[in-house]
Amino acid sequence: MLKGKDIRNVFYNQINSICLKKNISEIYNENAEILISHPFNKLNGHEEIQNFWEKLFHTLPDIERRDSIFVMGNNFSDERSLIDIEGKQLVASISHYQGTFDKEFLGIPASKKVVYLRSCEVHQFSDDRIIKSYMLLDFLNLMNQVGLWPISPSLGTDFFWPIPATYDGVRISENISISNGENYNTVMKMHKALGEYDGQNIESMKHAQHWSKNFLWYGPAGIGTSKGMKNFRNFHQVPFLRGFPDRKGASHYIRIEDGNYVVTGGWPSVEATHGGEWLGIPATNKRIKMRVMDFYRLENNRIAENWVPIDIIHILYQMGFDVFGRLKEMRIQEG
Repeated sequence: MLKGKDIRNVFYNQINSICLKKNISEIYNENAEILISHPFNKLNGHEEIQNFWEKLFHTLPDIERRDSIFVMGNNFSDERSLIDIEGKQLVASISHYQGTFDKEFLGIPASKKVVYLRSCEVHQFSDDRIIKSYMLLDFLNLMNQVGLWPISPSLGTDFFWPIPATYDGVRISENISISNGENYNTVMKMHKALGEYDGQNIESMKHAQHWSKNFLWYGPAGIGTSKGMKNFRNFHQVPFLRGFPDRKGASHYIRIEDGNYVVTGGWPSVEATHGGEWLGIPATNKRIKMRVMDFYRLENNRIAENWVPIDIIHILYQMGFDVFGRLKEMRIQEG
């Protein structure tokens, strides 16, 4: 049985071999399932998974994968979950699929230039094959790279997500050790504080103590990146609370710690009523489910960096706004 560094390398090589266009059956279990960003949403079995990757290979014929974070750990428990997740071994990564945008993809016109498709992923293995995956791909960011933007401007900065400041995010040379849970506990305390919002005063959430002074919060396209608590509140937290005043955390499928890294995620991770304007869309009073992951890097038991993929297009779709439909209209108008 593979252990420690060996199993990390096996999983790392399996995931990265996708871009070598190997036979899907060599990578995925025959009963594999992928929960993935809108409009794909869910892929079951080899045929559907193969069709997805072939579409991406057709779009980026010289595709390569670049990992900035690759971590692994055994799940902590979540009492809110309807299934027992405790102890489940998961791999999580932040990557970019890069290549020449040669063919149209999801109605996004090919630029014939190099693009970077951001992908945040969680994988569960059965032996040496992937049995279940979660993938959040930032298609809005891809649209931005070809000069098309179908929604309101991001309040934060939209740009290429950097690798961790400590250059140690790809942890394939580490032995798997039993986590002491210290960094994980800090993240859970921060989550708990976020849930203590009184509906009026943002200071009612006593979570600032869990962040470093100049932390970086890397948000998805549509929200953007901010630095420090003031910008984080102005560019994300306050607009989000106005849009979803009753937001509530749902259950997680991943809760792992690997060294200074912690990863959480839910499908959905947040549930809320769209009770106010958000991203330019007036209140619809519809119930919304949000697919979110959080990748944290901690220093001295405080959060220094937080990468946050969110399926923004899926949220907007539930609010009645079809991003891909709007993109089509924009292209028709441009002739």
